[in-house]
Order: sequence, then C-alpha cells, then structure tokens
Amino acid sequence: MKNFKLDILKVRAFVFDIDGVISGNELILREEGYEPLRTLNTKDGYALHYAIKQGFLMAIITGCKSDSIEKHFKKLGASVYMQSDIKKVFLEDFMKKNNLSAEDVLYMGDDIPDYEAMQMVRVPTCPKDASVEIKEISSYISPFNGGKGCVRDIIEQVMRAQNKWMRDDAFSW
Repeated sequence: MKNFKLDILKVRAFVFDIDGVISGNELILREEGYEPLRTLNTKDGYALHYAIKQGFLMAIITGCKSDSIEKHFKKLGASVYMQSDIKKVFLEDFMKKNNLSAEDVLYMGDDIPDYEAMQMVRVPTCPKDASVEIKEISSYISPFNGGKGCVRDIIEQVMRAQNKWMRDDAFSW
C-alpha cells in the first residue's frame, strides 16, 4: 500500500505535463482554428527553478509542440519531450537516461494521455481539475487547478519533507 508522505521522501525527479498542469486549459478559438493560450504561474515557475537548483531532475512530457516552452524549460535544466503521443515511452527514456526507478519519480498529469505513464511511477499526482480517471490513480490531488499553483504545491511538499525548502540559496535566482 502506498503512503504519500513516505513516498515523497524518496522522490529524486519530477515529471510534468504542460497543458492542464503547468498551464491551464484555455484555448483561443479563431476562424482558422484554435490556438492554445499557455501561461506559467510565477509561483510554479519559482518552484520549478528552485527544485532544479536543489538537484532534483525534471522532465516535461507533453503532446504539444511549442518552441517557447521547449526553450524555457531546457534553459531551466529540464529534459523536454514534445509531441509525445505515447507518454510512457518518453517517461521510460527519461528514467533510463537518468538511472531512475519508479520510486524515484513523481509524475503530475491531468488527463487520459498521462494515465499509462502515471501508472509507471510510485508517486502519481494531479491538479484539482484533473479528469476522473486520473484522480482515481493519483496518490495526491492538489487543491489547486492546473496552471494555478498545483506545481508549486507538489514541489514544495516534496522539498519540505526532504528538508530542501527555504535553504540559504532560496533567496536568489
């Protein structure tokens, strides 16, 4: 049986989806089609940055293709997998390249494409507005929606549990 508070003590790597997790689910509808409106919550952004600074591994696995997302997260030091049609394949690659076991990984996803990948890790988590199927397999459901602080919530919990939050280097970028 899984115990969230004990499981997060072993986390060495975070994996996040973009749409519905790091960013909300907004789309701009236009005559020629739709265009995603992707934003990054500044508190989520700080937590992502600080986790990497503290030595956590990070991966972004998303079905989207966006040069700005790829550039931003690679600059932070995250592994970025774009146009990930079968996310478990990309998660396996990330874990193999970084010598990670299932116990080492926390995955936050929000919808059906994340389902199989989330089943592969010890700590599957999701935002408050995730699909029912994702909530059913999550060991933790954030009280925050996707794009509205769920990433900060989960990173801060892991780092506090491991005594890596609010260290001396927390006050600078």
